Amino acid sequence: QVQLVESGGGLVQAGGSLRLSCAASKRTLSNYAVAWFRQAPGKERQFVSAISWNGGNIVYADSVKGRFTISRDNARDTVFVQMNSLKLEDTAVYYCAADLWGLGSRGSSQYEYWGQGTQVTVSS
Repeated sequence: QVQLVESGGGLVQAGGSLRLSCAASKRTLSNYAVAWFRQAPGKERQFVSAISWNGGNIVYADSVKGRFTISRDNARDTVFVQMNSLKLEDTAVYYCAADLWGLGSRGSSQYEYWGQGTQVTVSS
């Protein structure tokens, strides 16, 4: 079983940047696809981005394409998402999730392991 811990959230002004990290413990993350999802208050969880276990496939939601960049550092068992040009509507709790040998699915049901989430708040 892999445990995931997100970090890097915080309060940022619109137009600013944050980098979220998803770190694994107890097991290497290198065999897992990792995705980021987010959930705003009163809204359903939304897919943000995913990277396949080998980094060969990367997908983004249309709402973040061109602004967010997902990457992985298998030596550090960490996946990152660099978020630039943040907008008010990016405010949410961001979760990372892992799927063994996954190809980077947009569907949350594909992911077996989830972190606790990190809050991102974008202010005007």
